[in-house]
Amino acid sequence: MAPICALIGMGVAGYLARWVLSQDPGPDSMNSISLKIQQGAKAFLLSEYKLLIIFMAVVAVVMCLALSPWTAAAFVTGGALSAAAGYVGMHVATRANTRTAHAAEESVAKALNISFKSGLTMGLCVASFALFGLSLWLILLVFGNIDMIDVMHEHVGMVEGFATGASAVALFARVGGGIYTKAADVGADLVGKVEAGIPEDDPRNPATIADNVGDNVGDVAGMGADLFESYTGSIIAPTILAVTFASLGYFSGIDMIWAVVVPVMIASCGILTSVLGLFAVRTKEGSALGAALNRGTYLAAVLEVIAILAIFVLWNGQSVEGQPIWLFGSVICGLVAGLAIGKTTEYFTSDEYAPVKKIAESCETGAATNIIQGISTGMLSTIIPIALVAFAIIGAYICGNMAFPGVDVSTGGIAVGLFGVALAATGMLSNTAITIGVDAYGPVADNAGGIAEMAGLPEEVRDRTDSLDAVGNTTAAIAKGFAIASAGLSAISLFVSYQATMHHAFVDFSLTLTDPMIIAGIFVGAMVPFMFAALTMGAVSDAAHAMVEEVRRQFREIKGIMEYEAEPEYDKCVAISTQSALHKMMLPGVLAVIIPIVIGCIDPAMLGGFLAGAVSTGMLLAIFMSNAGGAWDNAKKYIEKGAHGGKGSAAHKAAVVGDTVGDPFKDTSGPSMNILINLMTIISLTFSPLFIAIQTII
Repeated sequence: MAPICALIGMGVAGYLARWVLSQDPGPDSMNSISLKIQQGAKAFLLSEYKLLIIFMAVVAVVMCLALSPWTAAAFVTGGALSAAAGYVGMHVATRANTRTAHAAEESVAKALNISFKSGLTMGLCVASFALFGLSLWLILLVFGNIDMIDVMHEHVGMVEGFATGASAVALFARVGGGIYTKAADVGADLVGKVEAGIPEDDPRNPATIADNVGDNVGDVAGMGADLFESYTGSIIAPTILAVTFASLGYFSGIDMIWAVVVPVMIASCGILTSVLGLFAVRTKEGSALGAALNRGTYLAAVLEVIAILAIFVLWNGQSVEGQPIWLFGSVICGLVAGLAIGKTTEYFTSDEYAPVKKIAESCETGAATNIIQGISTGMLSTIIPIALVAFAIIGAYICGNMAFPGVDVSTGGIAVGLFGVALAATGMLSNTAITIGVDAYGPVADNAGGIAEMAGLPEEVRDRTDSLDAVGNTTAAIAKGFAIASAGLSAISLFVSYQATMHHAFVDFSLTLTDPMIIAGIFVGAMVPFMFAALTMGAVSDAAHAMVEEVRRQFREIKGIMEYEAEPEYDKCVAISTQSALHKMMLPGVLAVIIPIVIGCIDPAMLGGFLAGAVSTGMLLAIFMSNAGGAWDNAKKYIEKGAHGGKGSAAHKAAVVGDTVGDPFKDTSGPSMNILINLMTIISLTFSPLFIAIQTII
């Protein structure tokens, strides 16, 4: 079922891509700008992939020697498919931008249609590539050994390599793309908008092409890789847990088979329902754009719920040990929490609600009060999502225990109800394709606005693309909320799998707060997300400094730029962003891989504490930074619509400063956190055979 559904998703993605590319790209004045963006994005991505190939090769050799050749092969496959999905999505997005801008000359409805179908192309590629690769590895190594539990348990550890590869590529893509886009964005805003007083995406700004390139490498390719790994993790986590529990005697017979295959079945249905959700995204001139996108998301969610219910009804009819229909409640807990987190994120980041309006109001007294208010809003925005995740965990756990009430849950202190928590993450990201589609259309609309400005199109065209872009900022924040919450649930499931695996090897293995090594691990793990945030924020600062100096130099030395008599040296700014991103992304990415392996080799129990601390602070930082950045961005756009003096006012200049601070918050450090915690958890689980071997020798 899974490979077939994945192939259907790929087919629809191919059809949508062909349709988008068949649309009118507009005159040469627009195409020439789009071509520069295409060339810059492609050059960066290929340079990034060259470095990733070296990194992947080194890790694959280590895996081959320390674990198994199958694990290494799965690792390479996961990374390659993630990179391929990002490349295809970016290829379409960098060509959809000029088509969207040209369509906006006619109507916002036509522009939305092109940009959304471009985004859904990316979404379907991500979900379909991930499901196709993962399901084939499961068929090859796991499902074929369904009667041999110990072999199946050993082999599912090899498939973990696929998720590890996806997470590793995602971290580098998100961090590298985030550094690139925010270096350009900060340089363009601080010098162009604040110092020179020229509009956003003005052709006189030397950093504007780099800024538009960054939208694609950061918010399309980077975001796609991010959700590729979250989606993969949400499928593999309950599968690993089911196999691990089966090895401990929790599942047997038909229930074991169902427990192993249900996560893949849920993901398969999600691709089909996302395709159907496409038909609900329609709008008319003057209608609410957000409502049109929400209709597609809600239709896909309703259809997915019906499909998931049918799956559990079938399982319940064949179950021997319990009532698996209760696990439907676990999935619903995840879906409801995901949708509620999305609405909460919208409340804190949309200019239609009080938090963003309050940030905009604070701009009247300067940049300092704007930043203070934005930080306060970001911190406040963590409360409801964390509470929702907590309720989802408790509800999914209770439903999981109700599903198999007769199963012994005392062995190793690991309850079978945690399988329900893992399924909650699967439910939360089951509609990943349309979630990405709603998110990835935003960068296309943003690029379309830049092209409209640089090509000198009428003001009404820029107003239409800005309206699309404003909604895109909110949908992007919502997608990040889904990714962060699901990463937390998946990380918990992988953490439990790690504990169960170690207990399977060492009966006396336990994680208790009376062990000083575990307490030390918790504190070290809690520190790592802050270190990671510092490294990525510092990288953006260094790159932005170089960008600001270059833009100032060009304004100072190239005569005639401000009079439109000379063209800026756009390629110099593109080169600065590219070199900075490639240079600065390596350290945080490598540390995320090395630290858990080193700690696990020293003491596997300490690693358990380390993961607990990292997941806790990582989720909080991710929500805080992503929502604060989104709120600052939309506060600026709210003022640009005419509030508090509008463009060029003192409040607007203060808002630009806040938005500039928020840029690396929401597009570099914040969204990388969920990848960080997932990567460190899956790395720990994948390398657990090495830790067991070392402890056995010791």
